[in-house]
Amino acid sequence: MSTPPADSAMTDEEYGALRASAALWCGTSVLITDVFGRVLVQHVDYLDTCLLPGGGVDKGESPAHAAGREVREELGVTLRVEHGLAVDWVSADSVDAPAAMRFPGEILHVFDGGTWDDDRIAAIRLPDHEIDSIEFVEPARLPDLLSPRDARRALSALRARINATGAVVLENGLPIAPSVLDRAGILRTDRPEHRFAFHPAAAPTGLPVRQSWGWLFDADGRVLVLLDPQSGAACLPGGTPEPVDQDDWVATLRREAYEEATARFGEPVLVGHVCDTDTDTACARVRYAAALTSVGPRRVDPATGVAHIRILATPEQALELFDWGRPAAEQLAAVHRARERLGIRRAARQPVTELPPIA
Repeated sequence: MSTPPADSAMTDEEYGALRASAALWCGTSVLITDVFGRVLVQHVDYLDTCLLPGGGVDKGESPAHAAGREVREELGVTLRVEHGLAVDWVSADSVDAPAAMRFPGEILHVFDGGTWDDDRIAAIRLPDHEIDSIEFVEPARLPDLLSPRDARRALSALRARINATGAVVLENGLPIAPSVLDRAGILRTDRPEHRFAFHPAAAPTGLPVRQSWGWLFDADGRVLVLLDPQSGAACLPGGTPEPVDQDDWVATLRREAYEEATARFGEPVLVGHVCDTDTDTACARVRYAAALTSVGPRRVDPATGVAHIRILATPEQALELFDWGRPAAEQLAAVHRARERLGIRRAARQPVTELPPIA
């Protein structure tokens, strides 16, 4: 705590009153996801909008302790809260609070509640009042369910968790130093649901191949991921075979990676394929891994008219941007086996890096 300057004429009481006049409320919320990357929200009986688990910090209580207490009271689950995701300064004029409330503003701490498996979700026990129900929702649905400020805060915190930046500082839900994930607006639109079975082998003869994608590794073990600046959607480099490729799926990947990201790569290793049964005719979508050899200036993809934002992310971070379901874990294991065959080290978890923009 700061103290008054030595030459100040303020008494301790006056200084205390000055500090008290600038006091803010303090609150917490906890970001919890399931294995599909969906966010837990609570339907409450006292608001038209949903909330993340959390609440006010009691007098003399730390924000982390308050977060654990609120999860226990609201969900009936004991949670050890250890990691902060965001600290949000909520201004007095950003909340439509009644004048009688004399809302002075708030500092709200967002903590990481982790990814809950089926057993932990089954252990949830709601209280007799306040919480009507809970559900896990796609991140893009948060603006429809939460108040605007709460949705901004939740998405900012979720991006910080994916980005491994540590706790970020927000003002009214928005980061004061936006990352490339914030600028691209990732997770603001629904992630396509591609929860197809993964097979660590070549596509069987007779099963048509409709897509060839690549896990393209930088020397530090991170992979190239493309972000659509218009929708915030993420994808790996690759695309649909064309006649010019002559049924060579590596040729498809080389062509698409260059068109989309001006990326070139060395000799690839087959990771496997997923079997897509959502189409009228079942098809395969093949996956390769390879070492990047060069990435040129960002440019417009002639096929789509989009100039993708190119980032390097760990394979684990990349998967958090997709909705590939439980089979994603098996594909990730195969990706790391391919990485080892390529002689590339495993990447440490770190913030994503944006590659050079348009020259």
